[in-house]
Amino acid sequence: MLVERRVSASADAAQRSAAELLAEAAGRGGHIALSGGSTPGPAYELAANLQPDWSGTELWFADERCVDPEDERSNYRLVKEHLLGSLDRPPAVQHRVLGELPAEHAADRYDSALQGVALDLVMLGVGDDGHTASLFPDDAALEERERRAVAVHRPDVARVTMTLPVLRGAATVVFLVLGREKAPAVARALGDISDPATPASLVRSDTGVTYAFLDRAAASALVA
Repeated sequence: MLVERRVSASADAAQRSAAELLAEAAGRGGHIALSGGSTPGPAYELAANLQPDWSGTELWFADERCVDPEDERSNYRLVKEHLLGSLDRPPAVQHRVLGELPAEHAADRYDSALQGVALDLVMLGVGDDGHTASLFPDDAALEERERRAVAVHRPDVARVTMTLPVLRGAATVVFLVLGREKAPAVARALGDISDPATPASLVRSDTGVTYAFLDRAAASALVA
């Protein structure tokens, strides 16, 4: 399945394009899943300004580190600071991963909460190694087809991630990736070959559309 690439002249322009799509989705309402990391914060701030009413949405997290919600590594904290705190009307429900629990317990709870849920939009990044959400190269979590959320143990911190069936079930999948250092991973992630060594290459909407918002630097290794 093809990815609709949107390449902008600058990182700011790519952030704005992603924010506009996110704001439109929030205006329509439904189930929206967000990610953490250093890249999406400005896009979340712009989306809050463009659409301050998220009361028709239910907010989910594509993944989360198993830390306290006030920990600086928490995806929930990032979204709270860059999006939720600026909204006039917050999401009807915020489905936070209980990262303060042991990873398996938190994953079990999130798996149950996601039962029957079809995402309207999920926003993702791509790591230098090609990972997305907390689906890492050649990890066993990539093979999961029954559960909707699983624990992932990493050297730095344990995590909980949505699985491929949930991410691929989203009506709209959005990748936001910036910077020349991401160019090799972007080329692998958005190419024609699906490879567990590059988990982002496995994430495409099964029924809808997949977008990639990139600046020119991140897109520099892509083949036209």
